[in-house]
Amino acid sequence: MVGTGNDFLIVESSPGRFASLTRRWPAIARAVCDRRQGIGADGLLLLEPSRLGDARMRVFNPDGSEAQMCGNGARCVVRYLAARPRRRNSTVVLETAGGMVRGWVRPPRRKDFQAGRGGERVHLQMAEPTQVRLGLEIPVGGRTLSAASVDTGVPHLVVGVSDLGAVDVHGLGRQLRAHRLFQPRGTNVDFVEVDRRASHRLRIRTYERGVEGETLACGTGVAAAAVIHALTHHGVSDGRGTRRRRVDVITRGGDRLSLSFRLVTQGAQRVVNDVVLEGPVRWICHGAFSWPLR
Repeated sequence: MVGTGNDFLIVESSPGRFASLTRRWPAIARAVCDRRQGIGADGLLLLEPSRLGDARMRVFNPDGSEAQMCGNGARCVVRYLAARPRRRNSTVVLETAGGMVRGWVRPPRRKDFQAGRGGERVHLQMAEPTQVRLGLEIPVGGRTLSAASVDTGVPHLVVGVSDLGAVDVHGLGRQLRAHRLFQPRGTNVDFVEVDRRASHRLRIRTYERGVEGETLACGTGVAAAAVIHALTHHGVSDGRGTRRRRVDVITRGGDRLSLSFRLVTQGAQRVVNDVVLEGPVRWICHGAFSWPLR
């Protein structure tokens, strides 16, 4: 399945099924996500039974590491589970290592078909952003970068830039991903440019931890960029003592993800909550693979 440029392999488990593979999922992820010798994907999503929701989603990166959360991956899983026959509840609840999330599916918009981008619109209500740090000054490569960080299910460093096309995403992203400030596990790195014609529109390029390179999109990265943007820019009052924001983010692949949320003032601080990530999801194919791969 593909969620705004990110492609995933979804494997559904059940009690007793794949019991012999319990410790092999990292190796399986490395093999099947390999685009030259495997199937090829940005990640392997393993669905297990959950007492708290419809399923427990485990996220394995192409390098075999396990991530706490994946925004676009979760949207794909919502679409997958919502398509089950005889399902009555339109809302899907997922248990992840990064917290509980829920999602729902909407029909595709006409303008998406006109632009050649089909697929249902999947909305994902994410866990509340945590560990917000604004005004970071990070020494790297003989210079100091201004940045901010936030955890939107996984950690992200957000770096504002004036010319996104000129950024060495792989080189600089790799240095920041492993910077001593984010040890021992490192961080994802998002380079973000604000549209000069519309301050609610951003462009983003992301260096993903676990992929160890740039990806066409990253849902938690889009959420991180939008949250930091909202906390450092003025919102629009909705007349109820809160500030609401909707930020549109254009990914490296040219797709648009939207993040809507409430921006609340608590004392001297501004807090983001009620975060919903929205974008298209397409079902590409289904099949089976043998292990070990032959």
